[in-house]
Amino acid sequence: MLMNKVEHAIQEHQHALHSLVVFHRAANTITKLEMETIKKHGLTACQFGVLEALYNKGNLRIQDLIDKLLSTSGNMTVVIKNMIRDGYIVKSVDDKDRRASLIGLTPLGHQTIEKILPEHYAHIGQVFSVLTPDEQDQLAELLKKFKNS
Repeated sequence: MLMNKVEHAIQEHQHALHSLVVFHRAANTITKLEMETIKKHGLTACQFGVLEALYNKGNLRIQDLIDKLLSTSGNMTVVIKNMIRDGYIVKSVDDKDRRASLIGLTPLGHQTIEKILPEHYAHIGQVFSVLTPDEQDQLAELLKKFKNS
């Protein structure tokens, strides 16, 4: 009896399919755990990402935030509008390109992210403590291989 195309494809790619399932489950677990600290402080993942990016990189153009956070322009527009309303960030004209806007932290935004980051980073350390530091380095190197595929 001939194997049908689906069964053949499953058999031929079983290692890749298994790896994908394990990867997705791990990514979902890590994301869920990462969000615990962020939600505890009343932020969404995107809001936290904006605060963290601005804290670490300084003022950024909206497009830079979209690129860094892998967000859509529509979503980022709403997030920025709400964060300005809530007093976390300010929007100003970019002196280098008057058509563009720069987004920067307000004192409240700066204070908020400095309050969250130590707890967040410790929590991420705890999440990844299931791996040794060498295993964490190996994982990072393995995952980098997907960048060029």
